[in-house]
Formats: sequence, structure tokens, C-alpha cells
Amino acid sequence: MALTEQQKIEIKEQQSQQNTTKRVTSPELEKILYEAIPILDHGFIRVVDYMGDDSSIVQAARVSYGKGTKKVSTDEGLIRYLLRHWHSTPFEMCEIKYHIKLPIFIARQWIRHRTANVNEYSARYSILDKEFYIPAPDKLAAQAVNNRQGRGDILEGDQAKEVLDILKEDSQRTYENYEKMLNERYDGSVIDENKSGLARELARMNLTLNSYTQWYWKTDLLNLMNFLFLRADIHAQYEIRVYADAMIETLKKWVPITHSAFLDYRVGAAHVSAKGLKVIKSLLNGEKVNLESSGLSKREWNELMEVLEKKDLIS
Repeated sequence: MALTEQQKIEIKEQQSQQNTTKRVTSPELEKILYEAIPILDHGFIRVVDYMGDDSSIVQAARVSYGKGTKKVSTDEGLIRYLLRHWHSTPFEMCEIKYHIKLPIFIARQWIRHRTANVNEYSARYSILDKEFYIPAPDKLAAQAVNNRQGRGDILEGDQAKEVLDILKEDSQRTYENYEKMLNERYDGSVIDENKSGLARELARMNLTLNSYTQWYWKTDLLNLMNFLFLRADIHAQYEIRVYADAMIETLKKWVPITHSAFLDYRVGAAHVSAKGLKVIKSLLNGEKVNLESSGLSKREWNELMEVLEKKDLIS
């Protein structure tokens, strides 16, 4: 990740602010507020603002005055109860805002989560930076045979080199053509004083999807956890998963009690259907049960056996 000098100055100025407030704050999150956390080769996330903490969830759940109870253990018990039983509105009382720099193809996947407020860098008005996401060699993989949206075996040798060369060359070439079409070159010099280049809103369509964009992304705690539950999952695309993993760390600093409950009841939990629960009960009773008698599809059966670590029963 390479920050411009202007960005470094702005971050330093933001972090040097000394503001007083009567609102609750999260000391650990305050320590990294505005800090750019590097992601991928040129990306980052920054927490730029937030509202509330664990006590705000407790206060909302009880519709009470003050900062919740005086005993942290009591607050923890309530938060864990709320998350365990899928209560939602108390978690909506906390909000967080991120500044995120990410490849365009990840942004288009990310925006499918429509429960946030988003303001993206506009290539209609500004020129996009000459930065592209190029995967590390160990992240280049073939299409998975049994999964239409997953990766299979890692590419190696000449095949991997060829793919990397294509990505680099296409990115470079399309950006050079982008510059040619613009009324300004990358270094700011004018192409011709008597002529205007192509409008920026049109020139941008030539860029590759691995070009970087930026946005401010604000959401409440409930929807942040919904996003992280899906995107930090091992089955999520690697390039969005690394952003989610970093955001989980900011969640820990912001609302540590909720973070712990989130790991227990969402990330590390297994959600079982009624038929699946019946299979588990049969196994606990020592009864023989198989795919045919379970009423589950083959995929459902195998997923359940993986969760139960019954690899010998996978069909």
C-alpha cells in the first residue's frame, strides 16, 4: 500500500485532533482511528468515525438511562443472549464508518450488501490512480470443477507466469489509452491547449476491473456482522475475505463483548436444519443413519458430516 504525501498529512492531522465528548468511546478503537490498515497490494481500510459501544447495545435493549449496568459481566450476559437468540434492533444502535480502497471488481461484489450508506470516488470528476490489483502467484487458481464460483488448483510455472503477464500488460495498456483519451495526462500536463480530450465519464469505461477505487462505507453493527459473517467465511472470495478479516479486528477493538459473542454464535457456530437435528439425535442414540434414510440431499448430508467431523460417512 502506498499512501500519497497528501494522504499521510491528512491522516496525521486527523489523528492529532483533541476533541472532548460526553458520548461513549471505545479506547482501543480510538488508538487506530483514521489509521490506514494495508490490504492486498494497494488497498486499505480506515475507521474514520463510529457511534456507540457495547454499553449502547445494553442500554437500547433495556431502553434505560445511562451506560448500561455497572457490572460488565451482566452486560456481557445480555449481549450474548441477544445475539444467541437473534435479536437485532439493539445492535442497530451502533454505527461505524470506514474509508476503503479496493479493486473495482471487489467493490461490485461488495455493493451487493445494500444495507450501508456508500459514497464512492467519482471517475466522472477525477482521474483514477495508476494502481491495479495483481494477485500474488499463490492466489492464482483454476476454476473449481464442482463450484461455479470458486477456485481450484493453484496455477504453476509457465501457466502462472503467462496469466500474470496478461494481467500486468492489459492493465498498463488500458491505463495508457485512458490517459490518451483524457484532457489531462497522468502527470497533469495538457495534451493540447486548443483541444479537449474525451470526457472523463467516457474515458473511464476503458479501464480494467482490477483498477482501484475508494469509498466511504457506513453501516450499523448488525449489518456489519451480517457482512462479516458472509465475507470472512472460508468459502468467500479471497480478495474480499482479507478486507473482512481486517474489519473483524476493528470490530474487536470497537465492541469486544459483541465481537466475542459474534465469533461464538455466528462465525464458529453450525446452523442445523430440522432434518439435520434429527440425524444428530439418531447418531447420539447410537442408531444407524445414512444419506438415504436421513431425508437430506447429498450436499446437505455431506455438509452436516463435515461439521460433525464424520468423514467416514461422507458420500
